[in-house]
Amino acid sequence: MTEPITTTTATVAGWPAGPRGAPRRLLRAVLADPGYGPLPGLLLILTAITGVVDAVSILALGRVFVANMTGNVVFAGFAAVGAPGFSLSASLFALAGFLVGAAAGGTLATRAGHDRGVLLRAGAAAELAFAGIALILAASSGARGVSHGTLGMTGGAFGPAVTDAVAALLAVAMGIQNAVARRLAVPDMTTTVLTMTLTGLSADFRGVIRGTGAIRAAARVDLGRRLQVVATMLAGAVLSAWLVLNVSVVSALSLATALLAVVATGAALAASRPGAPGTWRAAPAKR
Repeated sequence: MTEPITTTTATVAGWPAGPRGAPRRLLRAVLADPGYGPLPGLLLILTAITGVVDAVSILALGRVFVANMTGNVVFAGFAAVGAPGFSLSASLFALAGFLVGAAAGGTLATRAGHDRGVLLRAGAAAELAFAGIALILAASSGARGVSHGTLGMTGGAFGPAVTDAVAALLAVAMGIQNAVARRLAVPDMTTTVLTMTLTGLSADFRGVIRGTGAIRAAARVDLGRRLQVVATMLAGAVLSAWLVLNVSVVSALSLATALLAVVATGAALAASRPGAPGTWRAAPAKR
């Protein structure tokens, strides 16, 4: 007589419990979850882009965040009291740009939020447009940041006007990304903020060590997803920082724009396929 097949959280997540091939199953559980379709993979690329653009903004645009507004508000406070190396104007332009981008992303979520494929396509296209404009503006400025790394460079990579404009444009793109990712509601993939992701790691480790059966398997999936998110943003920041310091600021901006083009293309291809009711494209509950 055939033994009945039991379904656990682990098998629902896409991989059976057990040590053999665990890293590959973890990757598949995150990137091939039928409940989210291609969204996790595309959002991981957007997470890498966050690392790329924040490395550009901090190392070449007057120590300003364009994706992390908590840090940017703090940096604005430093600049306001005259701390050396911080640009108050760039921080304020970035803050204003992020708010504009978040509002635009919210509008996209209202209009296209019924279909996550269409929403990501629209958001990635809009983000690509603003990042492309920032790249063109920086590349055509004739400043040292066009062809030289900032390592050992005295003064800014660009003039004040270009610095503020590029910071604002990148912040608009990041505001759109943040609002769209929030509406897509893929667990732990906000693409711009890691605070809660890092907070959840302690619970994941505890579940992997102390849990049993389905609890341990689910904890492995959560742990794998969060570690991938952290590693992806770190990789984007490391690569971008190396480019900014040793090659040029424009090369790092080109990397961000190229990655956005990949996301926009992937989202367009995903949205072009019919989505059946109940699939990953169905709108999540509003948050």
